[in-house]
Amino acid sequence: MADESSAKVPSKIAVRDQGRNMRLEYEDGEIAELRAEYLRVESPSAEVKGHAGVGGKLPTGKLHVKISAVNPVGHYAVAIHFNDGHDSGIYTWEYLRHLFRQEKRLWPDYLKKLRELGQGREPDVQVLRMVDPLAPKQP
Repeated sequence: MADESSAKVPSKIAVRDQGRNMRLEYEDGEIAELRAEYLRVESPSAEVKGHAGVGGKLPTGKLHVKISAVNPVGHYAVAIHFNDGHDSGIYTWEYLRHLFRQEKRLWPDYLKKLRELGQGREPDVQVLRMVDPLAPKQP
């Protein structure tokens, strides 16, 4: 990736659609729309990408994830907080442009990995068995 000091910096960042999308606007008129789910599954965090490219875990079940906050990190990045508790990804300006420009390649790759692992975009559904606390215990 290019030197962060030469990265194109957005003039405006807006979280839209109740946290489902983030819009980046640039002085030259370029506009980048990025979905929360896409940003979450492509988080540059160690949890997702690993340390020095080793390890990392493919996020699953993030279809309904939303952006809950976007905070500046110096003059080079933003920290995006998601409603699933994930908040450790630092998205540099260059990385955000990379995600925008490469979405048509990265998104199908992610979906392919999900299929290969037998996972999906929908969150797991937890099934609870309800028990009557007054009923006699069965052996």
